[in-house]
Amino acid sequence: MTKNVAHDGFEPVGSPAEGAGPARASQRVAYYRFKPWNIGRALIWTLFAVSLIVAPLIFRSSLALTMLSQIGYLIIICLSYNILLGQGGMLSFGHAVYTGLGAFIAVHAMNLATKGAVPLPLVTIPLVGGLAGAGFAILLGYVTTKKSGTTFAMITLGIGELVAAMSLMFPAFFGGEGGVTTNRVYGTPFLGLTFGPQIQVYYLIAAYCFVSTALMFAFTGTPLGRMLNAVRDNPERVEFIGYDTQWVRYMAFIIAGFFAGIGGALASINFEIVNASDSLSTVRSGGYLLFTFLGGATFFFGPIIGAVLLVLASVLLSELTKAWLLYLGLVFLFMVMFAPGGIASLVMMNLRVAKFGKFKPLWSLYGVLILAGAVMVVGAAALVEMIYHIQLNAAVGPKLNFMGVELDTSSVASWAGAGVLLMVGLALVEWARRRFATAWGHAQEEIEAEIKRRETA
Repeated sequence: MTKNVAHDGFEPVGSPAEGAGPARASQRVAYYRFKPWNIGRALIWTLFAVSLIVAPLIFRSSLALTMLSQIGYLIIICLSYNILLGQGGMLSFGHAVYTGLGAFIAVHAMNLATKGAVPLPLVTIPLVGGLAGAGFAILLGYVTTKKSGTTFAMITLGIGELVAAMSLMFPAFFGGEGGVTTNRVYGTPFLGLTFGPQIQVYYLIAAYCFVSTALMFAFTGTPLGRMLNAVRDNPERVEFIGYDTQWVRYMAFIIAGFFAGIGGALASINFEIVNASDSLSTVRSGGYLLFTFLGGATFFFGPIIGAVLLVLASVLLSELTKAWLLYLGLVFLFMVMFAPGGIASLVMMNLRVAKFGKFKPLWSLYGVLILAGAVMVVGAAALVEMIYHIQLNAAVGPKLNFMGVELDTSSVASWAGAGVLLMVGLALVEWARRRFATAWGHAQEEIEAEIKRRETA
């Protein structure tokens, strides 16, 4: 194929072979692989960088800027967690240990730098947190990674609880219940930046987010990253060919701890306070697990989606309703049952269908599913909100505002209306689901047939 390389740097792949007849050539589908550059990958990374740069220029409110900052460092943390879960098959319940300890070391480093004890500009503090996270991963990871599977998960849970309990025993380091505070504005400005305004902090977080994401993506293509995938899929074969699976897990654990520490340090810079009850808790580790799974642990970009969802849920959804944890649990249950690959897998499956030109019959069915699902969700949410109102806000009266409509918990009509909406929505969803499943199955069969035809052509 090298003789077909064009002068503009790309090579036609899938062009007719020498000696092939016209009928055979007509069945070939020509596409192009760019050499020596991967143009598609470069475009994606460019769009990622541009989105980080222009996001605060589009969303200008202080709330939006705070949320964007949180998304930035949570992308790093969720991607670091996915090194364990998605790439290594290691279910950890203690990832907050390394983000939290990295954050505490970063805060103490900032306080020492403020006093002039150590010459550390603010831009280097995330690296201090990363080294701290890697150091604690070296200390705790060897024992943690000696086992895999359920045993590994239980060990991480035990270590997480141990560190959380120890935080109360050392108030001089962890600050007790009040935590440790700091001031990120210290020393001489870096390139004229004092990092007092939130916009400057955001761009610091964005820079670390982009570089860390690129490094973690590069790790997936290294021999260690590939071997980690092999340990996840078939550890017996890995040991048979002479590799120590425990050391592979251990090295990946250290790398994940390093990036987790960077994320924790950026969080401490953003909020200027670190609290043990929040940063080191098992609840925090569970949040990383939950949203990494929801985003899609089987794809590299899945945790990025999960980080965005984590901020939207914890900041926006929690302000809208007191039942947000219930809704979150129901979404998680739904994803486990119907889309265990997360949102990223749904995106990739639909892109595959669109690539083969089979998406057109699905448009109308998607619309019906969305409308039916909306009716079902509104009915269920109305019932949930009325139940929560009775339990938590009964003193303010029986009435509540729900999506611009006044509901009365003492009225049978409100309960009956919500129940009818729920039942009608369920019936419509089931009706649409059956037809969608049939159309989706036909599309997949046609795609598989097309793939076989191309292979044999």
